[in-house]
Amino acid sequence: MKPWLPALIPACALVLAGCGAVDAGEPVQLPTTQACFVSGASGFPVSLEVASDNAARQKGLMGRKELAENAGMLFQYQEQRPASYGFWMFKTLIPLDIAYLDDQGVIVSMRHMHPCASSRGTDCPSYPAGEPFWNAVEMKAGYFADRGISPGDRLAWPATDCPP
Repeated sequence: MKPWLPALIPACALVLAGCGAVDAGEPVQLPTTQACFVSGASGFPVSLEVASDNAARQKGLMGRKELAENAGMLFQYQEQRPASYGFWMFKTLIPLDIAYLDDQGVIVSMRHMHPCASSRGTDCPSYPAGEPFWNAVEMKAGYFADRGISPGDRLAWPATDCPP
């Protein structure tokens, strides 16, 4: 072994430990879009933060202590995600509902997600979509049920025409 290698190992471990780590600190300012959930003849306008890159999607709504009534987060992907792909609630403090959307914005599945109290991400459950999807929207728990929004309904964004 090279004589300088043992001294280098702790420094490398610190660098690697920080790679890919998700910090729940202060929310990052993300672009927003005005959207509309459409269920039958009813429309429900929402304001969504848009997480369209890996860093924003990894952080999601971590560390948030509250979420406005008609606000949420839209997770955009450039390709279809498999049915086994899921979200987790590591460092997420508020209960959330998630709607998984196809490439036309139609809701293909929904899940209720509970905060994970563990300080270890490996202890937090995953909430897989159960159906292939292109995008996902997280809203405050109960948002969809309170409005009768269910699979088969859709999200229109940007919202140009939202039924009353």
